[in-house]
Amino acid sequence: MFDCQKKPLFSSVIFLLSLGLLWASCQKPDRAAGERGKELCLAVIPMGTTHEFWKAIHAGAKTAAEELAVRIIWKGPLKEDDRNEQVQIVETMIAARVDAIILTPLDDRALIPPVVEAKKAGIPTVIFNSALAGNHHIAYISTDNRRGGRLAAEHIGKLMSGRGNLILIRVLESVEGGRQREEGFLEGIRGKFPAMTILSDNQYAGITTETAYQTTENLLSRFPNVEAIFTPNESSTFGCLRALQDHGLAGKVIHVGFDTSVKLIEALEKGQLAGLVLQDPFRMGYESVKTAVAHLRDQPYEKYIDTGVFMATPENMNRPEIRRLLIPDLSILER
Repeated sequence: MFDCQKKPLFSSVIFLLSLGLLWASCQKPDRAAGERGKELCLAVIPMGTTHEFWKAIHAGAKTAAEELAVRIIWKGPLKEDDRNEQVQIVETMIAARVDAIILTPLDDRALIPPVVEAKKAGIPTVIFNSALAGNHHIAYISTDNRRGGRLAAEHIGKLMSGRGNLILIRVLESVEGGRQREEGFLEGIRGKFPAMTILSDNQYAGITTETAYQTTENLLSRFPNVEAIFTPNESSTFGCLRALQDHGLAGKVIHVGFDTSVKLIEALEKGQLAGLVLQDPFRMGYESVKTAVAHLRDQPYEKYIDTGVFMATPENMNRPEIRRLLIPDLSILER
């Protein structure tokens, strides 16, 4: 039988082994660097690793790393709401003496202490995708999330001619980027379309498709007169889409989501989604690595980079500039 009292020792051994491997991986000599000594080793820490968005971030980061002859360690929490695991990952990378940390924080305050710890250890942090409170990081690379929310509001408002009943489904209270999208959406509706009625704006989808599906189910039961819904990330959009499909409402209720995946692209093609607000995650990962390396090599860099936000619709989705964002090139991850 498994002895629960031995679990801390087992976890400590696994932690020390992982730390040893990480430390060793960051000590390999850089053949390309020559006289510069060991190659730079950067930790890239996303909120999660399963969604297409994170894969595109990874592809961009890896592309920049290859161009700049540096190494990256890609490591994120198993669950996108596990801030404790993300804190532990940051602390592990500090102990492994990586040269820089590139982080999208699950919580804009809970991740401050490990970033401060990294700074004290001489390890700079670049924040991407979702902001971190304070000024202990060296740069921030992100979408203008508030503008993304406003884009969704403008699109829905025009499709509804400024009148009708809508719902905003939130994601997680602790994620600053999501809050910016949600508040930008509400600002856009209230500012430009005051005749529209917001039936609900205080329900959270959580981090999975399943929890988003259940939240949407509950809202459809409470508000059968809903005419439009905004969902501010990939999992909330797909969960909501599935619920609308099961109720025969996909394409009848105007649904605008955020981010992309194969299933969401299919729904956009069929008109079951009225729009998808798109980021440029490939560029976000790319610019984050470039910024960290520029700092480490005492080169100039921008302290804030807006990577852009765009609206994909059934009408424009095949334009090259939109298609590139809907289906980012992930082939580098197969190498």
